Amino acid sequence: MIKTVTTEIGGRTLVFETGKMAKQANGSVVVSSGETMVLVTVVAETESKDLGFLPLTIEYQERMYAAGRIPGSYFRREIGRPSEKEVLTCRMIDRPLRPLFPNGYSSETQLIATVFSADQDLDPDILAMNGASTALMLSDIPFAGPIAAARVGYIDGQYVLNPSKTQLEKSQISLVVAGTRSAVVMVEGRAGEMNEDVVLEAIFFAHAGIQPLIDLQLQLQKEVGKAKREVVAPTVNVPLKEKVEAAAIAGMEEVVNIADKMDRSSRYSRLKAEVLAQIDPELYEKPSQVTDLLSAYKKYVMRDRIVSKGQRLDGRSFGDVRPISCEVGILPRAHGSALFTRGETQALVICTLGSERDEQHLEGLGGDVYRRFMLHYNFPPFCVGEVRRLSGPSRRDIGHGTLARRGIEAVLPAGDAFPYTLRVVSEVLESNGSSSMATVCGGSLALMDAGVPVKAPVSGVAMGLIKEGDKVVVLTDILGDEDHLGDMDFKVVGTRGGITGLQMDIKIDGVDRDIMSQALAQAKKGRIHILEKMEEALGTARASVSEHAPKYVTIKIHPDKIRDIIGPGGKIIREMTAEYDSKIDVEDDGTIKIFSNSNEMANALIQRIQQITAVPEVGKIYEGEVRTIKEFGAFVQIFPGTDGMVHISELANDRVKNVTDVVKEGDMIKVKVIDIDNRGRIRLSRKAALAEGEV
Repeated sequence: MIKTVTTEIGGRTLVFETGKMAKQANGSVVVSSGETMVLVTVVAETESKDLGFLPLTIEYQERMYAAGRIPGSYFRREIGRPSEKEVLTCRMIDRPLRPLFPNGYSSETQLIATVFSADQDLDPDILAMNGASTALMLSDIPFAGPIAAARVGYIDGQYVLNPSKTQLEKSQISLVVAGTRSAVVMVEGRAGEMNEDVVLEAIFFAHAGIQPLIDLQLQLQKEVGKAKREVVAPTVNVPLKEKVEAAAIAGMEEVVNIADKMDRSSRYSRLKAEVLAQIDPELYEKPSQVTDLLSAYKKYVMRDRIVSKGQRLDGRSFGDVRPISCEVGILPRAHGSALFTRGETQALVICTLGSERDEQHLEGLGGDVYRRFMLHYNFPPFCVGEVRRLSGPSRRDIGHGTLARRGIEAVLPAGDAFPYTLRVVSEVLESNGSSSMATVCGGSLALMDAGVPVKAPVSGVAMGLIKEGDKVVVLTDILGDEDHLGDMDFKVVGTRGGITGLQMDIKIDGVDRDIMSQALAQAKKGRIHILEKMEEALGTARASVSEHAPKYVTIKIHPDKIRDIIGPGGKIIREMTAEYDSKIDVEDDGTIKIFSNSNEMANALIQRIQQITAVPEVGKIYEGEVRTIKEFGAFVQIFPGTDGMVHISELANDRVKNVTDVVKEGDMIKVKVIDIDNRGRIRLSRKAALAEGEV
């Protein structure tokens, strides 16, 4: 049975159709707006797996045919590894959905969103997010939804729901907000140094705007949805639970009073062994039953300690930031570097400057994009004391790097004012919570150390939440355990002037306006405190770029001379690039951008270009090389690629019988330009140069 329903969001009509495509999936829906179409399917195995976690896989795929394009890869097909855009969209779909699966559900589940058509007006990610919730609602898979999502912009003081790509270019805000009927469950995006009130209003403007999508999903489920599977919630072995807690009570008190992460982890490992040794093996089938109960007890004790006693693991008050240390100029050869340490989280961040040729080329449904600023985040296993096989960047690495990049981008100088390509790399050396925010802080310092004239320094802080009934505690600068055992991870990036980036994930049903308002206000205090510590190390950008950074120079030539710089098949420009160890970018209007490793090389290259592109002037004297001898005169090269002819009568004051009596091929002589005809032919005179005293 084919069922189609529509609703209107932000002046756009959204169409949901099910029962026509992908009918063998547990749930499927095609979501359309304009000429953009996304198919979302979800399939779950019938049998459960005892894995100790929810085996949920989210995939988002952009097909190039959706925009009428052929992939630019060698094989002319979409590559196996997802693009950055696809990874980021997968994460946005995953984060609001995952907390809404019931405890005890453990069937392997895969949700795939595929973009079939893209009209370049609305980003398909919003359709995919709404389609994901709808497919789950229509399926037999247990899911405590629906959720809905929208993007919100802020243009000329007005909020805009699901703005077009053209509108987003003018928007000071671009936030993706996902929510349930009553609360916000996810926020992600950028803001151009906007104050907390504007950002808060944007979030709840979007939350109000998505309510028709909640209604639509409930209507569709009622009419064509499948009956949900029964999920048996895991039962608690009460006698075993009591014995585990009795055996662990003293040791757990020690664990929660240890501030150092590694010491606390070590003591907890010993506690597990102690508890297992005290429990009669006949009371359990496998050791994981005991360790799972111990883990639940640890979570209870830590949360109760915060909510009831007002004590955090490391002894800080709820609004305190851990001790901060900032150093710049750590790496002698890097263009800019900074070591940012906050508590037991440490990031070494490096900035490298390059030319326009170093820009990142991204191929997507919207066409080719060239990114001038890149931020790459690396999280090696040693930073958390683990052994793990090294591989390429994970989805988490890409997500954290993107969050930091969005937060910093708002303060970067325009390309015409500072034409360098910028690459920032964060090497996380230690991690105990908020390594992405350490990346933001270290990245800001590294850019300033490199001499990048940023508008203002940027810092970031991660906020946490513990909610037990009516008791709510918002935590500033959360530890790893506070993130793991808490209910929220809310990262806020910004300057003194306002917020530049946001990312919020939660593990509960959602957060309301009061909680979010408190979190943003508390985050502002933490952000400014961190900025003050950063400014003690480096308050403003250095006056000039590093001596090791490429030197940037621009000169202008006549566009007709571009071919002389390029040479046949690019021969001349390749030779100059190698000879002067420089990068040369030539634009169509005759602007030449030179990136060289030294001022000396840059100056020498400029002289060479000026020689090649110089235009001879009548009446001026030049020194040139005799290239060819003829009976009637000599051809002299006065610039590379520019020859003139000295007639035999213009070689000397006396009568010359043979040209070779005066000059030979390879001689360097002074000549004066006496005429340039309308065909560009140049007449030269050695005799005239001699008359003016030139030898």
